[in-house]
Amino acid sequence: MFDFTLITNKNIEEAIQSLEENLKAEKFGVLWKFDIKEKLQEKGLEFDKEFKVLEVCNPVEAQRVLTENEMAGYFLPCKIVVYDSEGKTKIGMPKPTALISLLQDEKMKQFAGDIEDRLIHCIKKSI
Repeated sequence: MFDFTLITNKNIEEAIQSLEENLKAEKFGVLWKFDIKEKLQEKGLEFDKEFKVLEVCNPVEAQRVLTENEMAGYFLPCKIVVYDSEGKTKIGMPKPTALISLLQDEKMKQFAGDIEDRLIHCIKKSI
């Protein structure tokens, strides 16, 4: 599977707050929060599902991977989504290992595996 997704009993805002705290502990910052529902409605489109996208980055890790292979920049920053699905709050992300495998670079796969493990840990602690 290309993703890692968990269900939480928290509402969207509680899940995001918990996620931000856990990301900070792993030295990841939230660069941007994108509210898809709000943006689509702003454009006059009907969309009632809560769906937030967080762009997250650890600057030290970003520098490390970009120094090794600048094509990794195509996958940065990492995305974590928090959304409502059939009345349940889900937190998920595309797995960095799945994305970086497109580069066919073993060293990059190792870097991505480390990042993935740390982000999964953050998501698990946030539920």
